[in-house]
Amino acid sequence: MNDENMFHKDVEKSSHQKDKGCKDACCGFCCTRLKDFGVTIGKTEILKDVNLHIHCGELTAIIGPNGAGKSTLLKAMLGDLKATGELRYIDAKGRRNGKPLIGYVPQYLNFDAGSPTSVLDLFMACRFKFPVWLYTPKRIIKHVEESLSKVKADHLINRRLGALSGGELQRVLLALALDPIPDLLLLDEPVSGIDHNGLAIFYETVSQLRKNYDLSIILISHDLDLVYQYADRVVLLKKTILENGKPQDVFQSENFNDVFSLKWKNVDTQVRGE
Repeated sequence: MNDENMFHKDVEKSSHQKDKGCKDACCGFCCTRLKDFGVTIGKTEILKDVNLHIHCGELTAIIGPNGAGKSTLLKAMLGDLKATGELRYIDAKGRRNGKPLIGYVPQYLNFDAGSPTSVLDLFMACRFKFPVWLYTPKRIIKHVEESLSKVKADHLINRRLGALSGGELQRVLLALALDPIPDLLLLDEPVSGIDHNGLAIFYETVSQLRKNYDLSIILISHDLDLVYQYADRVVLLKKTILENGKPQDVFQSENFNDVFSLKWKNVDTQVRGE
């Protein structure tokens, strides 16, 4: 089992000075900014000229076709891939406040489904130096319960990982990514393979978290209906940013139609092909 670096990574940031016009600042709010961000692997340019500005308390959904560079963008933000350009986290006062902490929820977790490893064991292995196979102090159990309660999963603390549903496992991973509360939360298609009820629960939980903890959240998703319902901002990505704005604006854009061959017919129902 990987240690906490699997879920949290520190990212260097640059100092920043607000100007009076708020053109390059966050106007009194904490935020995350990507400037001229790009990724090249070998001779292949995966991403170029990605410029993004995300306020705390905002859920930003990244959509795009397969191979558009969505997961690559998150991996580059985590520092797993070398990138050009700049990533900056700015606190509410517009000055450095240490390295931002990033919470990360992957698409899936590789583990032996037949293993007796429990949710508590997972937290113990990732968050504490206390050996998993020894007695677990009550203070640690309480800490894990409190972490799980943030995503309404405290009842799963003793459940075996292999016995969890897809939605339950993703909520456990979400709780782990929120321990401690990060400055920026990255979710890489975290609901792949989850049933419709699990999808709704996960999105509702994430939406509530951004309000309760004033989190900047970046979510990669193919669930366009739920993105439209829950996202504050939508970014249409295909190597670079094609559209960036409110869901209704992005979904009704020509670029959206060109990329997905879809026309947003009814803002209260769903996306339908023509």
